[in-house]
Amino acid sequence: MTAQTAAPEADDRVVAKGRAGLLFARPEVGALIGALAVMALFLAVAPSFRSLGNTGTILYEASAIGVMAVGVSLLMVGGEFDLSTGVAATASGICAALTAWNFGLNVWVGVLAALLFSLLVGAFNGWLLMRTGLPSFLVTLGTFFVLQGANLAVTRLVGGTVSTPTISDMDGYASAQQVFAWSVSVGPVTIKSLVVYWLVMVVIGSLVLQRTRIGNWIFAVGGDAAAARAVGVPVTRVKIGLFMTVGFCAWMLGMHLLFSYQVMQSGEGVGQEFIYIIAAVVGGCLLTGGYGSVVGAALGALIFGMTRMGINYAGWNVDWFFTFLGVMLLLATLVNLYVKKKADAR
Repeated sequence: MTAQTAAPEADDRVVAKGRAGLLFARPEVGALIGALAVMALFLAVAPSFRSLGNTGTILYEASAIGVMAVGVSLLMVGGEFDLSTGVAATASGICAALTAWNFGLNVWVGVLAALLFSLLVGAFNGWLLMRTGLPSFLVTLGTFFVLQGANLAVTRLVGGTVSTPTISDMDGYASAQQVFAWSVSVGPVTIKSLVVYWLVMVVIGSLVLQRTRIGNWIFAVGGDAAAARAVGVPVTRVKIGLFMTVGFCAWMLGMHLLFSYQVMQSGEGVGQEFIYIIAAVVGGCLLTGGYGSVVGAALGALIFGMTRMGINYAGWNVDWFFTFLGVMLLLATLVNLYVKKKADAR
C-alpha cells in the first residue's frame, strides 16, 4: 500500500508579507504621508511656498532640526532619551568661541576643544546612565540644567555679557567659516552647508542602522537590553556610543551657528530638545525603543521646516505654531501605532 504524504503546513512566521506588508513595516511611512499632506496644504494656501527660490529656506529650517534629529533618532531606537540636546549645541559653540578668545588661540583650537567637550558630555551621560541604572530622562535632565546654567555663568564670567565676544577677526576664523557656514546657489535656490551636512548624516546614519552589525545592536538594546547582553551585545558600549553620537551632532550644529552669526547667545537652545524628539517620533521612532528610522526622523524635520515657513508664507498667526506642533505629535503617534499594528498583523 502506498502511503499518502501529507503536504506540510505552512509556518505563518515565515509567510512572505507581500508589498503592502513591507510598505507598512517601514517606520517612516507615516512621516512620508504626513510630509506629503503638509506640502499639499501649503502649496494650496501659500503662494510664496510654491516659489522655487524659497526651497532653500525651507530646507535650511528643516536642517537646523534634522542634524540633531539624526542622533536623537538613533538614541531613541536604542531605547534612550536626551533632554540636554538643545543647550548642548549652544554649549559647544560657546566652548569654541570662549576657548579661542580667552586664550588668544587659533579658532581651530577652539573648534577641536568644542568637539572634545561635546563628545565628553555625551560619554558622561551614557556612562552615568549605565553606572547608576537611572532613567535617561533624569540623567539628561540633570545635564540640561547643568549646561543651561554653565552657558550663562561662564559666558558672563569670561566675556562680561550674555553673548560670546565676536571671533571674526581671529586667526582661523575665515577657514573655519568656509567649512561650517558656506553656501552655494543652484539657480534661484541657495543651499547652505548645514543642509548638505544634514543629508550626508542622514545617509550615513541610515546605512549604519540598517546595514551594519552596529545597527543590529542598536535595535537589540532598544528592544530588550537584558536579552541583548545575554547574546553578547556590548550594551554599555552601544549606549555610550549613541550618546556620543548625539554629542557629535550637537557639535556640528553649534559650529554652524557660531560661524554663521559670529557669536553665541547663552540662552539659546532651551526647548529645542522637545522639537528634536518630536521630529524623531513623527518619523516613526517609538518611545519604548527598538523601532524607528533615521530617514523617518529626517522627514519629521522636513515637516517641521515646511510647517514653520508655510505658516509665515500663508500669513497665518504664528502664535498657533506650537499648538499645531502638539496636534501633529499626537496624530503622528496614533498613525505610527496604527502602521505598526498593521505591519505586525500581516
